[in-house]
Amino acid sequence: MPPETLANPYGLEALWQSGDWIARATLMILVAMSMGSWYILVTRLLAQSRLLREGREAGANFWSASSVREGLERLSAGSAYRRIAESGLNAMAHHEGALMEQIDRNTWVTLSLERAMSAIQSRLQDGLTFLATVGSTAPFVGLFGTVWGIYHALTAIGIAGQASIDKVAGPVGEALIMTALGLAVAVPAVLGYNALVRRNRVALDQVRAFGADLHGVLLGGMRQKPEGRA
Repeated sequence: MPPETLANPYGLEALWQSGDWIARATLMILVAMSMGSWYILVTRLLAQSRLLREGREAGANFWSASSVREGLERLSAGSAYRRIAESGLNAMAHHEGALMEQIDRNTWVTLSLERAMSAIQSRLQDGLTFLATVGSTAPFVGLFGTVWGIYHALTAIGIAGQASIDKVAGPVGEALIMTALGLAVAVPAVLGYNALVRRNRVALDQVRAFGADLHGVLLGGMRQKPEGRA
């Protein structure tokens, strides 16, 4: 006859069933933080990988074209690098009118390219504030749940008038689960935030290098060489 399996009286299930609405709300907040963090981590990593792939595509196809227009057509539709090239071409073609004459063509093209690159940077940073917030606040949310749980545990012990180990260990252990959950939510958020910031820096360096080279082609007729390259 197989041995009878005993349910854990001090686990998450017991914490949920025995906790009040504040304890349950704290658990739900931690779960929401964790789900939001992992969603942002996955989607941002995919977006960064796509941007890096588009950078390799631009390096392989764009600069071998005979003109900026031809190079633009070689880039995938929706590519961030295609949008930068379109911004530069539009700036060159629409530098006219009384207001535009007050800005020289070089400045106008530079501003257009900067706006396009700033839009890409802004999209890459989507969600990073949420990750930073989760990383800094999740431990305190868990600590709040622990303090609240210990308070109720001590209150129950005082009402019962007993302080035996079985009366103390269970409620206090359940309360400490909150602290562990807070750390489990915060650590991936902090590590993910640092990884995304580092990868963003690499991707944006490639975008700015492409923008600088494109600026040289549009205004100088030749591609600028990056520093340190022969």
